[in-house]
Order: sequence, then structure tokens, then C-alpha cells
Amino acid sequence: MEQNSATESGGPLAARIRVRLPELPDTEARVARVALEQGPALVHLSVSDVAALAGTAPSTVVRACQRLGFRGFQELKIEAARGALAPTPPAADSDDPAARALADTVRASRDALDGLAATLDPAVVAAAAAALDSAPRVVVAAAGLSVAVAYDVAYRLRALGCLVDAPADALTAQLAAAQLPPDGVCFAISHTGATRSTVDTARRARAAGAAVVALTSYARSPLSEAGTHVLVAGGQDLVFGLETSASRIAHLAAVDTLTHTLMALRPEQARRHLHLSADVTADHAY
Repeated sequence: MEQNSATESGGPLAARIRVRLPELPDTEARVARVALEQGPALVHLSVSDVAALAGTAPSTVVRACQRLGFRGFQELKIEAARGALAPTPPAADSDDPAARALADTVRASRDALDGLAATLDPAVVAAAAAALDSAPRVVVAAAGLSVAVAYDVAYRLRALGCLVDAPADALTAQLAAAQLPPDGVCFAISHTGATRSTVDTARRARAAGAAVVALTSYARSPLSEAGTHVLVAGGQDLVFGLETSASRIAHLAAVDTLTHTLMALRPEQARRHLHLSADVTADHAY
């Protein structure tokens, strides 16, 4: 099976581009896709070359780079050059479906984690941890494949001493969010950021005056618009639908980052509740 360089390149630069791609106008989105397709080969292209490949003007290339968070095309090329220095994983045997699936899954997961440092803002993590630290109650909301991450969030926060409600039913989650106090927190999780039940839960929490920690794979989405503190992790555009698996891994890593930050804010309380959690776990082990 052959794949283009966009799929193979991955890494922080690709993650940084992909999380911003949905918010770009069409002409600038074409520039971003050229950057993804070219990967490390972008270092050999001029701004005019990229404009020609994208079917647009050089000025649009520059605007697209700036909207993606770079000072200009030259800075984008520097980031592409850094990616070119990264080792390339060996290709999987195309005749072995299991080997190919393993290689694709590992690569997708590695790309998701490599991109995390480029998309997850430490300042936002710190602000979200502070909101959770002072919250008298937390409501966790998710649907579909994000529910697994929601259960992890709920367990970790509860183990650190937070009072957590994680309703399985979407209507119950919206009711719980609507009843949050102004200093409460709704922790909403959605890969696409467009899952209606999760977004509606976040909006009800905001209407109640509560803060919303939004964990999503895209910087611009209905959920990010509803969020007070938006944690961006994932956003991979990968083969075989592996974006769902890779996004969950990135989301779990973001949760780890957040809970470790929260532990630093409440060391004594966290230590006490972690000991309690260990005691409960020991009671259920052989």
C-alpha cells in the first residue's frame, strides 16, 4: 500500500497545521494541504512554487502561514526542515495485513503524541487545573468513543479529591451541567468538537455561569467556542479511520498532563486521596 508524504510526515508541524485547517478559507486551506502533502520536501520549494501547487497567489501563501501561527513562509520552511531531520520509521510489509495494521497504528499514535507539544498550551493547562482545583463539583460529558476518555477523566479527578459526576445519559448530563454552581466545572470531551449532545452540555454549563474545560482535536469547533479553557490534542487526518484511535491516545496524554498539574496545586489533598484510592484498589486485588 502506497501513502503520500502527508500521511508519512506527521509530527508536530503536521499536527499544528491540522488543528487549524478547518478554520482556514478555501484558498488558504489549499496552501495548508500543500504543506501537509510536501512534508519535509517543503524546504526545497519557494513561496511561488507553493502558490502554483495550491492554485493561488504568493500573498495568499504568506497569509496562510501567518494564520497557522508562523511569521511567514520562511518560518514554516524552518519547521519543515526540523521535521526532515527526524528518523523515518521502516515501512511495513505491504503483503502482511497484521504487520501493516501494527505499523499504521504505532505511527498514528506516535504522530499524535509528537504533535501534542505543538497544540497543547501549558498556560491553558494551568488555567484549567486551577479551575478544577477550586471547583466544588465537576460534571464530565462525552459521547461515543470519547466516553472511554471521560471515564478516565472522572476516575483520575475523583482519585485526586474532586467531587465528580459523569452521567452516562446525555439528558442527565445536560441537567447536571445546568445545575452547576458558578464556580463549578464542566469537562467536555469530543474528538471533532461537533458532537451535539456534548456541545449542548457545555453550553448549558456556560449558561449556568460555570467554567468549561473542553478537550478536542481541533482548535476551531462548536465545542471550542463553548469552552472556557480549550485543550487541543490530536487532529490527525489518517488512513483507515485511525484518527479516532490516535485522538484518544492524545486526549489521554492531555488528561495525564492536566491531572499532574492539578496534583502540584493540591499536593496534600492529592496524596491523601491517592492513598485512599490505593487502599480501595488493594481490596479488589488477589
